[in-house]
Amino acid sequence: MQYSLGIDAGGTFTDGVIIRDSDGVILDATKVLTTYPDPIGGIKKVIDSLNSDYVKDVKLVSVSTTLSTNTILEDTGFPVGVILVGDYVIPKEGFPADYYVRLSGGHTSNGEEAAPLDEDGVKQFALEVKDHVAAFSVSSFFSNRNSEHELRVKQIIRELTGLPVVCGHELSQEVGAYDRAITAYLNAQLLPITHKFIQSIMTDIKSRGIDANLLMLKCDGSVVGMDEALERPIESIFSGPAASLVGAAFLTKYDTCAMVDVGGTSTDVALIRNGVPELSDQGAIVGGWKTMVKAIRMETSATGGDSHVWVENQKFYIGPRRVIPLCRAAVEYTGFLDRLKESKSPSRKLLCENVQPTKFFVRTGLRPLELSRTEDEIYDVIQGMPVSYVDIFQRLKKQPSVRALDGLIQKRLVQSIGFTPTDALHVLGNFRTWETEASMIGAERLAKQLRVSKEDVATMVKQKVAKNMASDLVSYLVEGIPQTVVDQMLAGDNYTRFKVETPVVLLGGPVVAYKEEMEKLIDANIVVPEHASVGNAVGALVGKGIKRVEILIKRDFAPITGENVTDEELKNAKEVISYFVFTPEGRSIFLDYMGAFEFARETGKKIIMDYMKAAGYSKDEVEIEVTKKELMVREGEEPVESKVIVVGIGTSKLVVEKDVIPDYMRKKAISSRSAESSYSGK
Repeated sequence: MQYSLGIDAGGTFTDGVIIRDSDGVILDATKVLTTYPDPIGGIKKVIDSLNSDYVKDVKLVSVSTTLSTNTILEDTGFPVGVILVGDYVIPKEGFPADYYVRLSGGHTSNGEEAAPLDEDGVKQFALEVKDHVAAFSVSSFFSNRNSEHELRVKQIIRELTGLPVVCGHELSQEVGAYDRAITAYLNAQLLPITHKFIQSIMTDIKSRGIDANLLMLKCDGSVVGMDEALERPIESIFSGPAASLVGAAFLTKYDTCAMVDVGGTSTDVALIRNGVPELSDQGAIVGGWKTMVKAIRMETSATGGDSHVWVENQKFYIGPRRVIPLCRAAVEYTGFLDRLKESKSPSRKLLCENVQPTKFFVRTGLRPLELSRTEDEIYDVIQGMPVSYVDIFQRLKKQPSVRALDGLIQKRLVQSIGFTPTDALHVLGNFRTWETEASMIGAERLAKQLRVSKEDVATMVKQKVAKNMASDLVSYLVEGIPQTVVDQMLAGDNYTRFKVETPVVLLGGPVVAYKEEMEKLIDANIVVPEHASVGNAVGALVGKGIKRVEILIKRDFAPITGENVTDEELKNAKEVISYFVFTPEGRSIFLDYMGAFEFARETGKKIIMDYMKAAGYSKDEVEIEVTKKELMVREGEEPVESKVIVVGIGTSKLVVEKDVIPDYMRKKAISSRSAESSYSGK
C-alpha cells in the first residue's frame, strides 16, 4: 500500500495529512505550532506526529509554505546584485536593492536591439559586488521579446563569480520591464533560503528511510517539482491560500465553490470555478511590491484566531495585529496564569492598543540591534516571563514609552500576549484546546471596561469575526462594491440577505463555531467539511501539475530577415506583412499568419511536455489545451496581435476514484478567465 503526505507550514500552525493513494481517503491528520523563524522544526514535528506505519510507505510529499511570503514581508532576504539593461526609470524612492546598476542595451517591442549591451559594465559591477551578494538578477528592456542580452549577462556573471543568476524573461513573458525587474530581484533574494529549506526537508525525509518524490505548491494552486521550486521560489508566495482553495474543493467534491479560510493571522477568501482556481488579472502584490507572479485572486483581511481584541473609550476592536492567545500563553509559560490573576489593570486614561488589562509582553529570542535608549530600557526589563505594562512601569519606576514598546514589537524582539477570538471561543465553550481559565479572566477584564458580562464580550467578538468573514466574501464576489454598501447588506435591517449561489466552504481550526453566525448574515449553502482544520495540508497534496505558456504573435509591416523567410520572399519583403512570434525560447519571423500560429502552438506544446516529463508525468498523464485571444482592427483581416495560450494539466499523482476527487481541470475551464491576460501595458 502506498501513501502521500501533504504539509502546510502556515504562520501559526503547521498541518499534515496522510492520504491513501488507492482511494484518496485521509487516514491521518495532525496540527502543530509553526516554529519561527525556521519552519523546518514544525515540519519535523508534523511528521513525528503522524502514524509511522503510513509514513514509512509514503511515496509522494507535497509542501506549501509561507516562507517566501514572510521573507519578503519581513525584508530578511539575502543581498542581491541587480543589473537593469535598457532605458529604466527608477522611482524617487529608489530600487529596493542595495546593489544595482543601470547599463546600456535592451531591445525594442519587435525584438530588435535598441543599443549594444555594455558588457564591460556588467563585468565591472559583478567583480565589485560579488563578495557582498548571494545572487544576481538581470532584467533587460523587452526581454520578453528578445532575451539575448539577459542571457549574455547571465553567462558573464556565472563565468566571473559562479553565483546564481535570475533572468526576468525566465519568470514572465508579460510586458512591464520594471515589474519584471522587481520579480527577478525578489526571486533571487529567496534562492539561498529556499535551497536550505528544501534541502532540510529532503534530508529529514531520507533520514527516515522514506523514498518519496517531493513537490511544492505554487500560488496558482498547481504543484511543481523541486527543480523548478528551487529556481522560482517567488512562485510559492501566497501558496497557503492556494492550498486552502484546492483543499476545499477536494474535501467537498465541489468543482465550483467559494472558500473562506480563517487562520491565526488573517482570513482569506478565494474562488474555484469549474475546477480551476480563479487567478488575479494582475500579478501578486507582496510587501508593497507588484510582481508578475500569477496567483489566485483573493480577499484578505487582518482578522484571525490570534487577532488582538482590545478596548478603548468603551469600544472594542479586533486586530490588526496578531498576539499569543491568553489560553495558549497559560500553557506555554509556566506561572503565567497566576501572574494574569494577580496583575493590575492600567488606568482607563492610558488604554490604547498596547496598554490593555489583558496584554503582556515577552522576548522572542532574536538578537537586538540598534535600539534607542528608551527601547533598550524597556527591553532590559522584559525577560523570560511575560510582563504587563503595569509591571514595566513598576520596574522602570516611570511611565514606559508606548512608542518605544511598539518599536520593539515591530522589530520582532518582543511578542505580545492578549485576548483573542480564540479566547472568546474558549469562554463560550465552542473550542477547548488550551487553558480556558485564562480566557475567562481576560474576558472579565474586558467586560469591566465595556460594562457588560464576560459572556457578552465573547459573543460580541464571535459575531464580529463572523461579520468580517461575510463582509470579505461579499467584497470578493462583487468587486468594487463600497464598504458602506456591504455593511448595509449585512446589517439585517432591510428584511433581506445577500444570496450566494455557489457553496461556501469554511476552513480553519474552530471555524465550525462561526457557521451559524454566517448563516444569519448571508443566504448560502455554508459547508464545514470533515478535516476542515487541515484543509491547507490537503490542498498542498492534491494540487495539479499545471504549466501555462503564453506566446504572442504580432503583425508588422517593416522589412524583415530571418531563417523562416526564403530568398524569393525577401525580394518582396517591403510589400509583405510579417508576423513576429515571441516565445520563451526566442523570436521567430513568418510571412503568413497560419504558419506563425502553427509554430506558436507546437512550440508551446513542446515546452509543456518537456516541463511535465521533468516533473515526472508521462505523455498519457498530460492533457493539453490550446486557446487563442485575438486583437482585431478590421473584420476580415488577420489579427494585429494574437496570444496563443497553451495549458498542460498533469493528472493527479493520487490514483483515486472519479467520485472521490473532482475533475479539477476540465477542458471547458481552460478558456476561463484564469487563462486570460491583458494586452495593455508598456
